[in-house]
Order: sequence, then C-alpha cells, then structure tokens
Amino acid sequence: MSADLVNIAYLIAASLFIMGMKGLSHPRTAVRGNLMGALAMFIAIVVTLINQKIIGYEAIIAGIILGGAIGAIWALKVPMTGIPQFVGLCNGFGGGASVLVAGAALVEATILTSISAISIQFSIATVASGLIGSVTFWGSLIAFGKLQGIVSEKAVRFPGDHVLKALLLLACIVIGVMIVNDPGATHYYWIMIAIASLLGILLVVPIGGADMPVVVALLNSYSGTAAAATGFVLSNNVLIIAGSLVGASGFILTSIMCKAMNRSLANVMFAGVGGDAPGGEPMAGNEIYEGKVKTTTAEEVAMLLDSARRVVFVPGYGMAVAQAQHAVRDLTNLLESDGIEVEFAIHPVAGRMPGHMNVLLAEADISYDKLKEMDESNASFEQTDITIVIGANDVVNPLARDAAGTPLSGMPILDVDKSKTVVVIKRGLSPGFAGIPNPLFAADNCLMLFADGKQAIQDLTTAVKEA
Repeated sequence: MSADLVNIAYLIAASLFIMGMKGLSHPRTAVRGNLMGALAMFIAIVVTLINQKIIGYEAIIAGIILGGAIGAIWALKVPMTGIPQFVGLCNGFGGGASVLVAGAALVEATILTSISAISIQFSIATVASGLIGSVTFWGSLIAFGKLQGIVSEKAVRFPGDHVLKALLLLACIVIGVMIVNDPGATHYYWIMIAIASLLGILLVVPIGGADMPVVVALLNSYSGTAAAATGFVLSNNVLIIAGSLVGASGFILTSIMCKAMNRSLANVMFAGVGGDAPGGEPMAGNEIYEGKVKTTTAEEVAMLLDSARRVVFVPGYGMAVAQAQHAVRDLTNLLESDGIEVEFAIHPVAGRMPGHMNVLLAEADISYDKLKEMDESNASFEQTDITIVIGANDVVNPLARDAAGTPLSGMPILDVDKSKTVVVIKRGLSPGFAGIPNPLFAADNCLMLFADGKQAIQDLTTAVKEA
C-alpha cells in the first residue's frame, strides 16, 4: 500500500474519530457517534496491519471475525448492571495492550537497530506508555473487582500508604530515566512495569464506591494517554490522534465528575472515599431512623398521584439492579395520559459510571427531553408534587449539603427533600456507597416503599390504573 493511500486512510479515520467523539456528546447522536468511532478503529487497524506487512490478509480477516464475534457476544451477554465493569475492563485492556506493544517495540529496536540509533523520543514514549499502561491495567482490574463485588467497595487504607505510593512513583521515574539513558537494558523496562503495576493497584484500592464514576472516567483518560504514547513509539499518527482524543475527553469528563462531587482530582485519587465516618467507625442510623420512618403502600402512593400535577423520578443504581427502567417507562406513559407532567432528575454521578442513568433510560425509550440535569432539577423541586426516588441514596442525602465531616460533605445533591412529597423505593434502610445513613428517609415529607424496584413500580402502575 502506497504512503499516500495510508495517509488518506489515516485522515479519514482521524476525521471519523473526531466526528464520533462529537456525536457522543449528546444522547440523540450517541449511537451514530459510536458507530463512527468503531468504523474509524476498523480502518486504522486494517490499514496499519496491511501497510506494515505484519500479517497476511487471511490472518487479518480471521482476526476481524474472531475478535468481532468475541466483542459482540460479550457486549450482548453483559447485563446493563454490568456495563460499568465492562467499561472498566475495556480501559484495562487498552492499558495492557500499550504496555505489551511498547515493550515489544523496545525489544525489536534493540535487536534490529544499534543502541545509538534509538531516539530519545522513542525511549521517552516507551517509558510513558509502559508506566501509564501498567497503572491503567491493574487499576482497572481493581475497579472491576470493586464494581463486581470481588474486592471491597470500601476505601482500603493503611498507615503510610501515601508515602509508599510516592516512593513507587519515584522508583518508576528513576528507572524510566535509566531506560532513556540505556535503551539496550530492556530488563529495566519490565522492572518498571512490575513497580507501576503495584502502584496501579495501590492507587485504586483506597478509593471507595462513592467515587467509582470518577475512577472509571479517569482510567479511561489514562488508557487514551497510554495509547497516544504508544503512537509516538510506533510513529503512528492515527494512534496518536485517537489516544489524544480519548485521553483529553476522559480528563474533561473526570473534571466534570469531580465538580459534580465537589472534590478535587487529588482528593479522589489519593484521599479515598469509603464507608467510614471520620475516626474510622461506620455512622449509625438508629438515632436518625428510629420511630421516624413512615412506610407506605403502592395503593397509598397511587392516591397521592391521583391529585398530582408534577412528578419527578430520581433513578439510582437500585433501578439498574432491579432492571426497573421499562416498568418506569410504562408508569410514565400512564401518568402522562392522565395529564401529569413527568420528568427525570439525573445526578452526574448516579450509578457506577458516567451517564449510567441516561443509558438505562435511553434503553427504555424514555424521551431525552424528559431527562433534566441536576441544576435544572433543583430549581424546580419546590414546585414538584411528588418525587419518586428509585434506588438512589448518596445523591439525595441531605448530609452532603447540611453536615460537615462525612464522606459526602460538600457534594452537590438533588434537593428532593424540598418536594411536597418524596416517595423512596428501596429494599431497606441500608446505606449507599458512602456507607452513611440518609436523614431523608426519616423526613416528615418522606414515605418509604420497601420493595424490589421493578416490582414496586409494577404494583404502583396497577394501583394507578385501578385508582
């Protein structure tokens, strides 16, 4: 393949990457944007393999069929509740690939090229790719474990952990400098990878479930940055462009998520947020809940809905676990047929990954126009007759707004307690990811409907029809 054709193909792929990223910025164009990105990656991979004459056409076709089949089956088999873990693993695979490709390129260069001919750019890019890729891979595995419940969701800390992480990072930098000075000593690269792998584990273990959406976004940024560094290793322009786009967009998304949680990036990555109150003991909810929690039934809520004019749903991870989004859509349609205004208040960090609730509701064909961001929703809660919270906890916890010294303090929340009536659908009074009680459940205007999310909405739909 001629150099001109390769450059044209790379230009087309880069343009598709950019347009695809633009499409992903809005739910209406997200599917088209995703397809553009997939097509761009397909073009980039095929053209690179053909141009470099790495493998024959038969192997390329076989790889496309096999890889496509694995990806399609995996994507179809993973439930919506498992999408955050799925995304986390994909981030990890990107980082792992960068480590192996950069390492292979370094070994190849030392064998086929004189050491003096290896450029500083190549050496620095190799070190960056290996370091960032290793942190991404192992950090993503820990994030997967936390999301899957294999690893404790709590922030796991130990004395001197910050000092240890600083020393590990310093060791990686020192070894990286040694690699740049002597690229022929390839064993230094794998030593750095081992140390960076431990660093990746220790960076994510202290982060609790409350910050998982930020971690997923940050690891996505890391994987893109590692890919861009690998692009410099291979002198591959389209990989540099694609990696830079992913790295930059992931970092911007991380900044947005940190703002939504009122945290700095350093606080999330190094301080950790988990299930303990200051002092290390879990906060007790007995004194908050005892004698104050009011339970209700689907029939009672249906009676309240009969006189309502504005209803707002607040979805949370519990809705994802119960797979209640389709039942919510049916109830929404029923309420709207009765002339009730229905909207959805979406907190940026609801669920376990950025946009988790938007994805669930879009799957149920709920109109994008009904999905309102936090600031817009907070401005209208006082005019809301009934707010129905489905499986959300931390994002509606007034302690974040009213108390200091809790794992949630300072995090902007959905002010659902300002609604005339709040109905919370949960299985019980268990705390959210942050591990602290929620005074909303004991508020005067709050009614607790204890049930599985999907079953509760279905019962509520039946009761509304019969009311």
